[in-house]
Amino acid sequence: MKPRIVILSAFATPRRSGAEACAEEVARELGGRYDIVFLTARLDRSVPKKDTFPGGVTVRRLGIGTSVDKWLYPFLAALTARRLRPKIIHAVLESYAGAALIFCSYLAPSAKRMLTCQSTNTDRMLKAMHRAAHRVTAISTVLQKRAKRFGKNAVLIPNGLRLGDIPRMEKIPGRIVFVGRLEPMKGVDVLLKAYAGLPALVREKTTLRIVGEGSEKPKLESLAASLKLGSKVIFAGFIPVPQVYREFAEAEIFAGLSRSEALGNVFLEAQAARCAVLATKAGGIPDIVKDRETGLLVPPDDIDAAREALETLLIDSGLRNRLAAAGKFHSEDFNWSTIAERYAEVYEELLA
Repeated sequence: MKPRIVILSAFATPRRSGAEACAEEVARELGGRYDIVFLTARLDRSVPKKDTFPGGVTVRRLGIGTSVDKWLYPFLAALTARRLRPKIIHAVLESYAGAALIFCSYLAPSAKRMLTCQSTNTDRMLKAMHRAAHRVTAISTVLQKRAKRFGKNAVLIPNGLRLGDIPRMEKIPGRIVFVGRLEPMKGVDVLLKAYAGLPALVREKTTLRIVGEGSEKPKLESLAASLKLGSKVIFAGFIPVPQVYREFAEAEIFAGLSRSEALGNVFLEAQAARCAVLATKAGGIPDIVKDRETGLLVPPDDIDAAREALETLLIDSGLRNRLAAAGKFHSEDFNWSTIAERYAEVYEELLA
């Protein structure tokens, strides 16, 4: 009989971001080896309470089918995990799933508990989440160091991607793209100001596409208007996976000037699509983007440095092509099949 593993992820497709991708892809890759049950919040009455992911993974959606489910999730997930009697309970993301792991330490004490840290956000329950885990993994060195402060030697396992999902397309000259949530931490305001500061002769040969939604969108649209960027900046809205990969594939440059980032799967996706990457020295980004090797790095909130780096990438085709090629080669180490094997090694340690 295959060992049963419960994976906790409060959100899942279609509400999928980096952490949810990790939970889903690890389940998908290892579903043939373990009896994996995936517990997530229902959040929508139109989706079934029980389902199956690719790879035969059982999915249980908990709650009443409204937004309140995310608040109910920690307790409901712990109760469900108790009934399932798993060998391992694996919480992905130190938020609702991490809170559920705390409840599991009381309601399912016989199971080995594992926490995967994915976020630089502070949470008053972080210490308790780490204490509840027998094993901790972290997607970046920044989170690995944080775990150390809580007395845990975290295993470094970055997020991955499915290389086959990234199309190969002809690049559109001068196309710059940002993909992500339009929130303050993403630094899109800095990107707009840096773009506006480009010499007119350089900027006129380019376009900047902002792909995503978020609370900052009205402010960013007003900022773009005040900077008189006109049709040079296009707010494309939310584009789902896999269609969004076309945005990467057609762009020459990906620019993400985050103020904070645990790792940033989007930078890996951009590298896999052969974009030259402009990023910041924030959080776990330097784990993915090596300055002048697989991209260019600038300090967060440094508009002048961002403008200079962006101009360099636009006018120096040799550097741009070299960074794009190196980034593509680098991204090949992050295929989900490889990353999942590293999680399997931790599972086997816990099962021993």
